[in-house]
Amino acid sequence: MTVVAVGEVAPDFSGVTADGSPFVLSSQRGRPVVLYFYPKASSPGCTSEARGFIEHYDDFARAGVAVVGVSVDTVDAQRRFQEKCGIPFPLVADHDRSIARAYRVLGMLGMAKRVTLFLDSEGCVREIHEGLLPGPHVRRALERLASSRPM
Repeated sequence: MTVVAVGEVAPDFSGVTADGSPFVLSSQRGRPVVLYFYPKASSPGCTSEARGFIEHYDDFARAGVAVVGVSVDTVDAQRRFQEKCGIPFPLVADHDRSIARAYRVLGMLGMAKRVTLFLDSEGCVREIHEGLLPGPHVRRALERLASSRPM
């Protein structure tokens, strides 16, 4: 169970992205956000999930939807993952696990669980998708995009 419920404002956080830039979630206000937590950069499942978002990234961008990934990896691990896969959206390094803890998505092995939150342009959570397999997270994001429902 995440820290927020559908209809609540997602907790703001700050972190460092794969390229070393600062990132603040509230800086995305004014547009919908697909905020996804994943267990481990460069692992097979997380690579598959990232590639799914990459494949449809232009669709999200055209619709004005930001995509942001978060894992407990270091900035260097995120950078290698981003370079390896050509990821065009921010990957936030949560090495101290503060973001995962704030969202209650920290798993028993110290990695983030696979959880995707769909935020509207005001930062309110519209849907939470949880599950081990990466494919359904990308599919659900695409379904929301295709239905013209607010993220």
